[in-house]
Amino acid sequence: MASHAASSRRHRWHGWHWFALAVSIVICFGAALVGQIFTVPGLGGWYESLNKPSWNPPSWIFGPLWSALFLLMAVAVWMVWREDDAKYRRTAIILFAIQLLLNVLWTAIFFEMRSPGLAALEVAALWIAIAATTATFARVSRTAAYLMMPYLGWVTFAAALNLAVWRLNS
Repeated sequence: MASHAASSRRHRWHGWHWFALAVSIVICFGAALVGQIFTVPGLGGWYESLNKPSWNPPSWIFGPLWSALFLLMAVAVWMVWREDDAKYRRTAIILFAIQLLLNVLWTAIFFEMRSPGLAALEVAALWIAIAATTATFARVSRTAAYLMMPYLGWVTFAAALNLAVWRLNS
């Protein structure tokens, strides 16, 4: 009888895990949507008129790439959330929320405020927040940390691109 009760609790809890994954995806893609609200108006004449380095990726790559990265982030934070007894779980989730807010803030600074210089400073804070999140995720779930690494890599590239755009347009 006791094993049936434990099995029943596990089964109910398992359903909540999938719900939590859905919530995680909604939160991450909600942040992406807010970022899009800031990005789209700036993509017209202003962004197109900026001088960009020769290694600037084609515009069509950003949407699919960011979608994949936001999905990886959602799965990573979900994996951390699932670790009930993890000592660093709460800290990891707080750091994740901070880096997600900084991600949206960068978009607002670069595209809405049209300030590549200020965005270059902000992306440094974003990079540090992602690195701290990834390191803390590793203390909870190595797999979650691995899922954050493409994001950290892309933001490293994006920071260099941001800096180059700023320098070319100063």
